[in-house]
Amino acid sequence: MAEAPTHHALGDRAAFQLANVTKTPPQYSAITPRWLVRLLDWKPLEAGTFRVNRVVNEEAVEVSCGTKDEKTLPDTFVDYEEKPREYTLCAISAVLNMHTRVSDLYSNPYDQIREQLRLTIENVKERQERELINNEDYGLLKNVAPAQRIKTRKGPPTPDDLDELLSKVWKEPSFFLAHPRAIAAFGRECTARGVPPPTVNLFGSPFLTWRGVPIFPTEKLNVDGEAKPKSHGGKTNILLLRVGEKKQGVIGLFQPGLPGEQTPGLSVRFMGINTKALASYLISLYCSAAILTEDAIAALDDVEVGNYHEYK
Repeated sequence: MAEAPTHHALGDRAAFQLANVTKTPPQYSAITPRWLVRLLDWKPLEAGTFRVNRVVNEEAVEVSCGTKDEKTLPDTFVDYEEKPREYTLCAISAVLNMHTRVSDLYSNPYDQIREQLRLTIENVKERQERELINNEDYGLLKNVAPAQRIKTRKGPPTPDDLDELLSKVWKEPSFFLAHPRAIAAFGRECTARGVPPPTVNLFGSPFLTWRGVPIFPTEKLNVDGEAKPKSHGGKTNILLLRVGEKKQGVIGLFQPGLPGEQTPGLSVRFMGINTKALASYLISLYCSAAILTEDAIAALDDVEVGNYHEYK
């Protein structure tokens, strides 16, 4: 007879850490500000699929200007892509298991179920931002058009490189997105040139800017494939985005009206208690991202983060 599957749940010894002997809720260093999720324009997607209809051959549209005679006006029309890109929402899910004994005995001063749900939801949201950037299907880094990709001139990110990015997304650029070490590398290059980038306060925090465009940090843009590289060097990418549906930029997609909805696109549902007294909760988040026009995003590739200078 086959053995019953093993269920992993919070145990008494771990739960005891939140009982009366402690004075703080769990401190979880993996939580990040998730600026990309915060700054994207989010569009509800009730149908489950989002189609981006793009115009083709914009140059073929003919117009007439300033004619004073009875010249025949040009015939023209606007053509669309025959097979537009369709985006389907991606599910990010987790099942939280907790023994009822634990939640009954060790929920003072901190509710065990609430804290476990909070930390699990934070993990799901961290994965959401990672997928928005790196997902093979809809990830922003994977969907930058070839004409919108450039490489650094010498390896480290210089003001010239970011100026080149701005020339690719010149229609109302919203923000740069880079790994913290890439931002530090850019700061060193600016300092070496004697043009330290100014800062701006947003959301109560200071951020470096370039040409007035803020640079937001995220460790989801990996350095040599790692969020926390151990070596001093390595290569990464820097993204520049224009966001918002009205600006024909980058938008986020989510499923509204979910059962047990906690925040847009995120739901928590109680799945019941099994014969081993394990209570289960399903945490689900449905999301995707769409680039409405190719010039809404550009990428700077082969960004070297390990270059340092000797200052006199």
